[in-house]
Amino acid sequence: MSLEAFLHQLHFEISKTQPPDWEVDWEDAPLPYKLYRGLPVIPLSSEVPLTLKERETPVKPALREISHFLWYVFGVTQCFQSFHPLNPREQKIPMYRRFVPSGGALYPNELYVYLKIEDLPHGIYHYDGAHHRLVLIRKGNFDSYLTRTLGNRCDVSACFALAFVSVMFWKNFFKYKYLAYRLQGLDTGVLIGQLLEVARRFGFASGVYFQFLDRAVHHLLGLTEREESVYAMIPLSAEEGITWFADRNHRGAVSATELCEEITLVRHDYEVRSKRIREYQMLTRINEASLFESTSAFRTVNSEKNRSQKGQIVALPHVNRLSYDLAQACRKRISPGTDFVLEKMGQGQLASLLREATASFLYRNDLDEALEDSMPRVSLVGCLYGVEGIPDGAYSYDRTDHALRRVRSEDQRPRLQQEMSQHTVNLSQVPLCLHVAGDRNHLKRALGYRGYRIQQMEAGMLVQRLLLVASALGMGGHPLLDFHTNSCDELYKIDSQGKTTLIQIPIGPYRLRPWLQASLHR
Repeated sequence: MSLEAFLHQLHFEISKTQPPDWEVDWEDAPLPYKLYRGLPVIPLSSEVPLTLKERETPVKPALREISHFLWYVFGVTQCFQSFHPLNPREQKIPMYRRFVPSGGALYPNELYVYLKIEDLPHGIYHYDGAHHRLVLIRKGNFDSYLTRTLGNRCDVSACFALAFVSVMFWKNFFKYKYLAYRLQGLDTGVLIGQLLEVARRFGFASGVYFQFLDRAVHHLLGLTEREESVYAMIPLSAEEGITWFADRNHRGAVSATELCEEITLVRHDYEVRSKRIREYQMLTRINEASLFESTSAFRTVNSEKNRSQKGQIVALPHVNRLSYDLAQACRKRISPGTDFVLEKMGQGQLASLLREATASFLYRNDLDEALEDSMPRVSLVGCLYGVEGIPDGAYSYDRTDHALRRVRSEDQRPRLQQEMSQHTVNLSQVPLCLHVAGDRNHLKRALGYRGYRIQQMEAGMLVQRLLLVASALGMGGHPLLDFHTNSCDELYKIDSQGKTTLIQIPIGPYRLRPWLQASLHR
């Protein structure tokens, strides 16, 4: 199969990515976290703050603050056992949750961090979320190496940390087969969105780099490319005037090959648990096609303003930016599934949800390099029912004008429900069903095959903002891919604009389900 056909199936023929005879071997399931063996470990403080409100002044952190930061980003926070009469086998398997959602709670991501703080040796660490500790991968100062890995665009010496978000392919391929590739991008974006929100609360300045010399990074971290790949790098700084995206042209191109020759390769033992790992050839092929060998391949992507559609404009009430306790929103966040309860939604709630989620989504990144003037590459469309003062129908949201544009009249929930194959959510019980929309060609013209995973990451980042804001407003959101893409594109009339729907998020009030749960916070 060609890579083009593979991406087409992932998005428009999702049923073909997992054949009917695919059997999940739960007895040989991988761990949802990577466990290194035989390396130095640094225990982290478990006395985390119970509230997280935004700090005004950036402060270079000590180890204690780094401990709290990492726990809120990707720590294992909860153990629960749910009861599903239709799936008695899964009742017996306790699941471990983090503050970010993940398809099947499989968490394909790993988090590494380059740290330069006074309380511990400078170097590369793996965050062991299962034990809330740091594992030392490689000691040393790598400012120059990482600055060149990023194409001399970021002054890493002005940063106290640099986070690496990676994907381990097998961790959700074993269940979802090739759909795992789409899920991995979305899960990565959700994690990045959480990291940026937590960083903002701690007063850390941040920027996201989607483009870097992959093999140089994997060489530094000691990763095996056929098993694991870094998807994003996020420097963190406490300095006000740091240059995030410097002009690189005057320095010349840098190659991954020459950088790898500067430092020795490291390899470390780690636990996966699975004894029989199947081949995932398409994931390996598309990952290889997405790698950058030279910084000359880095690109900027100038997003176009959304083309306006015909239809009635519904102005939403003016609302101020929402101020909420991130820690409380994280603890309350839930994917309700079949536990949504239909209640009317006020215009103020809807306005706050859309404004805050899209406003907080704006972030520094190396694709447009300008936070103030950037136009997001993903947007929101959605179906409304019973929202106070707004006719039922399908709408697109204009972030600039803070207004809705009606695309179709009448209740569209039956149509959306019919297009689902699993029916894990009863859409008749939700007042709002949103879809994140983006470029129908998945940014491939500008960024090649790397563009697809970047688009999925940006969709995931917006999803996490929606989920956090919904939680702060007392509602739940349930991201899912169980929808017919072409039908949704036609519903919103975005196919003619060169756009497509990327993920579906029903949002609304819910009832608490019967489950046994326990917080892992000590």
